[in-house]
Amino acid sequence: MHLSSYSRQTDRQTDRQTDRQTDRQTDRQTDRQTDRQTDRQTDRQTDRQTDRQTDRQTDRQTDRQTDRQTDRQTDRQTDRQTDRQTVGNIIAKCVRYGRSQDRMRKEEDCS
Repeated sequence: MHLSSYSRQTDRQTDRQTDRQTDRQTDRQTDRQTDRQTDRQTDRQTDRQTDRQTDRQTDRQTDRQTDRQTDRQTDRQTDRQTDRQTVGNIIAKCVRYGRSQDRMRKEEDCS
């Protein structure tokens, strides 16, 4: 084999090896970059989904607490209103009939 032919063949072989090595290196870099990008997108998507779930759970919990608080407040207001109405009715009966005049009524109604 002639030296110049050998040299060209070696050069082509070296070029092909270098090209393949460069291609593999570029592929690995691209793969890692794609993997990192995919990971970040997945992380952001997961974060948003978790945030929405947490928000909905917090909203439901807050709604239940507010409902219970409102129910207790309404119950207390109703109880006080009923108590005032009951006391008012008893007082009205006692004033109208008089305790001493109506011995048939229970004594505690007018005490």
